[in-house]
Amino acid sequence: AEAHLYTIIKIARDEDLKEQTGKDIYFDLVDHEKVRSFRIQKQLPFSTFKEEVAKEYGIPVQFQRFWLWAKRQNHTYRPNRPLNPHEEMQSVGQLREISNKAQNAELKLFLEVEFGLDLQPLPPPEKSKEDILLFFKLYNPEKEVLCFVGRLFVKALGKPSDILRKLTEMAGFTPDEEIELYEEIKFEPNVMCEHIDKKLTFRASQLEDGDIVCFQKSPKADSGTQVRYPDIPSFLEYVHNRQVVHFRSLEKPKDDEFCLELSKLHTYDDVVERVARQLGLDDPAKIRLTSHNCYSQQPKPQPIRYQGVEHLLDMLVHYNQTSDILYYEVLDIPLPELQFLKTLKVAFHHATKEEVVIHSIRLPKNSTIADVIIDLKTKVDLSSPTAELRVLEVFYHKIYKIFPLHEKIENINDQYWTLRAEEVCKTNDVPEEEKNPSQHDRLIHVYHFTKDPLQNQIQNFGDPFFLAICEGETLAEVKGRIQRKLQVPDEEFSKWKFAFISMNRPDYLQDSDVVSARFQVNC
Repeated sequence: AEAHLYTIIKIARDEDLKEQTGKDIYFDLVDHEKVRSFRIQKQLPFSTFKEEVAKEYGIPVQFQRFWLWAKRQNHTYRPNRPLNPHEEMQSVGQLREISNKAQNAELKLFLEVEFGLDLQPLPPPEKSKEDILLFFKLYNPEKEVLCFVGRLFVKALGKPSDILRKLTEMAGFTPDEEIELYEEIKFEPNVMCEHIDKKLTFRASQLEDGDIVCFQKSPKADSGTQVRYPDIPSFLEYVHNRQVVHFRSLEKPKDDEFCLELSKLHTYDDVVERVARQLGLDDPAKIRLTSHNCYSQQPKPQPIRYQGVEHLLDMLVHYNQTSDILYYEVLDIPLPELQFLKTLKVAFHHATKEEVVIHSIRLPKNSTIADVIIDLKTKVDLSSPTAELRVLEVFYHKIYKIFPLHEKIENINDQYWTLRAEEVCKTNDVPEEEKNPSQHDRLIHVYHFTKDPLQNQIQNFGDPFFLAICEGETLAEVKGRIQRKLQVPDEEFSKWKFAFISMNRPDYLQDSDVVSARFQVNC
């Protein structure tokens, strides 16, 4: 109820710039979310607020000068101009309205305080239109460190050469050290950092209040020292694009395995090469990556194709969100070769054994189901040398399809559907008529089900199968064959009920019912 009566004032000082630059931030001057804030009543005179600042920081009111911040067209945020005496006589609420067209509850200010050689505060210097307040950052290429080293007033018609001695003092260099100067202009969407000609005036270089000048030692050609980012523009480009990526094994998608600091501009080959190096793998082509789904917090269903994206950033973007997670797997053959192949997971059901074994079948994409069966026969023990196999599509414990031998495997989706291979041979459990039913026989689907009494719905479970029934065959006769096929003991089998399912509703059968009468067409 009282919030609208107050304004939040955030004060940034030289100390904040020194503390944050090169740690919390690299661009602009300060993160206003991490500076001291004051909650002040709007009607309070600003001059009274200055007294509170004096108590907080030990800086007498007459030594304080406050600058308004302004957002520029290039989306940077810099100190724009000092408050004038008339503005300082106004209330805190009036000042906020002057500074902030967005009409939010905050007033952001930069507190300028000058200190003498004895480190005692001094009155702020007179500032004319010819005086420009510049902020300075120092870059060390060997250590890859950027830090804030201070600010200076310069004359618009002066030149950088006029302040070189002061800059070397700020940096702790010897007075004769050669230095290079750059202006940090913007960083979104791309970094813009341009070299400053020391022979041109500040006005000719279009420098104004609040601008940032970055400087460093002039690179020496004969130094022999190898550095990754020899100048400020290349370092800022690196900082802008660097991305710490958390890599997880696709087999353990919840756990971070390792982290790598990469660049958003790294190519696909750059990324897999770094991952391979991390894993001690000789061939980066054996690395396959999968992107992260920001909404499900799971790996995406499809992996990234070999060289299927240009840059790391493309791997991390999911709709309008950017992730910092990638999943990896180590393949047994290089990914470019694998992409010409199709891998299917096939569950093999032996005719007489209960155990179900999952086999990975890897074949060229133009292969057929017949090729899958040929390959599978080399991997499994058949109940008979003459046994034949068929491949079924199973979903939620129901059979949806028998694959014809000529069907191409390229478009088969085994991600959601289960592919099941089973023996079809002449044994006691699988009669010959199931392979070649006569026109009077029916090949029917048999499913296990339970009935939910509350919702009056049925749910399937277990392994479905086909069964050939003969014309006129009763349930009692069919049950006998089902019991033998599934090898269920008498005591347990006596509890089983059998039903014809139509429209997801069970119609329970009696032993004397003729089963084929319920099936008017082949199923």
